[in-house]
Amino acid sequence: MTFRYEYQQKLRSPEEAVRVVKNGDWVDFGCTLSMPELLDKALADRKDTLSNIRVRGLLAVRPLQVVERDPEQKTFHYESTYLGNYERKLYEKGLCDFVPLDYRWKPMIYRNHIIVDVAMMSVAPMDDDGYFSFSLTNSASKAILEKSKIVILEVNEKLPKVFGGKDEKIHISDVNYIVEGEHGPLPEMRAGEPSDLDLRIAKQIVDQIEDGSTIELGIGSVPSAVGKFIAQSDLKDLGIHTELMSDAFYDLYRSGKITNSKKNIDKGKSVWTFALGSHEVYEWVAENRDHLSYPVDYVNSPEIMALNDKMITINNCVEADLFGQVSSESSGFRQISGTGGQLDFLTGGFLSKGGKSFICMTSTYFDKKENRHKSRIVPAFQSGTIVSDPRSCAYFIVTEWGMANLIGKSTWERAESLIQIAHPDFRDELVKEAEKNKIWRKSNR
Repeated sequence: MTFRYEYQQKLRSPEEAVRVVKNGDWVDFGCTLSMPELLDKALADRKDTLSNIRVRGLLAVRPLQVVERDPEQKTFHYESTYLGNYERKLYEKGLCDFVPLDYRWKPMIYRNHIIVDVAMMSVAPMDDDGYFSFSLTNSASKAILEKSKIVILEVNEKLPKVFGGKDEKIHISDVNYIVEGEHGPLPEMRAGEPSDLDLRIAKQIVDQIEDGSTIELGIGSVPSAVGKFIAQSDLKDLGIHTELMSDAFYDLYRSGKITNSKKNIDKGKSVWTFALGSHEVYEWVAENRDHLSYPVDYVNSPEIMALNDKMITINNCVEADLFGQVSSESSGFRQISGTGGQLDFLTGGFLSKGGKSFICMTSTYFDKKENRHKSRIVPAFQSGTIVSDPRSCAYFIVTEWGMANLIGKSTWERAESLIQIAHPDFRDELVKEAEKNKIWRKSNR
């Protein structure tokens, strides 16, 4: 039996394929660009014939019909392990539950702890050897499909095939059903132009980077600004080992900064677990042998990334307290995003020979009218705020006012260092709070 014949035997319409879903099932949609469009719509069409269907996803990049068409949640209940802009709005309306987990452990969590009755995932068209590439989203795709009782693939003709180092594809023999159909352009996520404050933060970080460094850039305006500064710098022979492949890295490639020649592992290759950005990024990684897609448990492993010397990791946060604790996902009880892989990359940069890890934030909050509200460096977190990075793992924390290296510092030394990079308008107040909490010495000032 040829692969093409087997393909035809498993081919179904979206409406036929979703008939396998039964009451009480756990349905998994994967994440980002692997989340299915046609199957989502077909499953939503069944809202009056099903009950208690729980759907998992992550960082949805387009509206989900199982949510939009069932706002009273009579049939579908959606859960996410990391909130993007769309899911954050759903969460605030009570239409999305949040699942806390360390992104690195996601494949193991699926294999050992999570039930998946039906997995629906978008993939690139099948190759001549019967394999479907997970394309721009490796992440935990293989683990999810291996755990699922029924596997349905939605072939998206717009998704490119990519090369991988591990678990970047699935064979047709492991698939139950296949659906086809027309798709629109792939959703894009372009970073906005960095602010003057973002650029002030970025410049300090770029001054700490050396030739031959391997770079990780997280989601957000500061990592994007760092990419712009590096592209304009004299740095050379940089490498990529990153969770997110974004336009910031494409800018570095176009400026000739990326060679991957100094890496100790995956030498000559850019390593990533999902790509999300402009169509130029998608075209750049498509069938490009200079890129390797890996599952997240490889990419986000501190021990793996630390094998590269001069591993530089750069991520955003929401707040830091005077003890050096960092929150990157919530403000009080308001969930903003998720844990993601920040702590893993912070640890990996610390373990790397010559490596450094930077957690960045503007020193104050601003509203939409650019009015300053409060300090992002606080005496202690308010009730409900989640600690993403414990104080025992604190490294460089950066604002537009400076950079504080907290490694090996006592509580009062940390307080002093952090107050020095807080906005001047709030420093006196922070000193008073530090004194009250007994983490301030009179000799500090």
